[in-house]
Amino acid sequence: MADLSHFPITGKWPASDPGKLQLYSFPTPNGVKASIALEEMKIPYEAHLVTLADADVKSPEFLSLNPNNKIPAIVDPDGPDGTPIGLFESGAILIYLAEKSGTLMGNTPAEKAKIIQWLMFQMGGIGPMFGQMGFFYKFAGSEWEDKRPQQRYLDEAGRLLAVLEKELHGKEWIAGDYSIADIAIAPWLRALDFYGAKDALGWEKHSNVVAYLDRFVARPAVQTGLVTPPRE
Repeated sequence: MADLSHFPITGKWPASDPGKLQLYSFPTPNGVKASIALEEMKIPYEAHLVTLADADVKSPEFLSLNPNNKIPAIVDPDGPDGTPIGLFESGAILIYLAEKSGTLMGNTPAEKAKIIQWLMFQMGGIGPMFGQMGFFYKFAGSEWEDKRPQQRYLDEAGRLLAVLEKELHGKEWIAGDYSIADIAIAPWLRALDFYGAKDALGWEKHSNVVAYLDRFVARPAVQTGLVTPPRE
């Protein structure tokens, strides 16, 4: 049985089965990327709920694994060469899991490059811009009298939706076959409903994107991953 005792995070969130991959997460758009990927790839794992409260994400135990205090993070007892490894950053975790499982990252170097390209589109564009839009549209920023920041991020979110709408014309998935790029992108599209911004962005006019998200959510592994770890 793997010994994970040298990972301090296991002191706060003990592993019931140290032989399984340990997931530390919360069901946000970034968090569910890891749980959906694990479900799709059928990698045995154990999920630990890490809330977004400082008591969890800024605890010494969590910071020992992710100094950036963001979910998700993982500890894989069967890492490269059989050596346990800890990882943070959702995009890095997706690439690692795809390479570990040999799935969802294409069959050729060219396919892999295209998939990583769209994964980076989410990491550098959709995630940060939608998140900022949410702050200015739904949360504290919405109370500001100056609406220029809100409009800036609404405009950018709309632009990114238009990019996806055009790219998805005649396609089921963003980079050919279903891949980690879709697992990265689609949860952030769901977030537009949480932010209450669909009408402001003309969501229903993006028919390709709407159908894309419907296909994604219909997948059994996605339905499980979206609620993993379960909220207490």
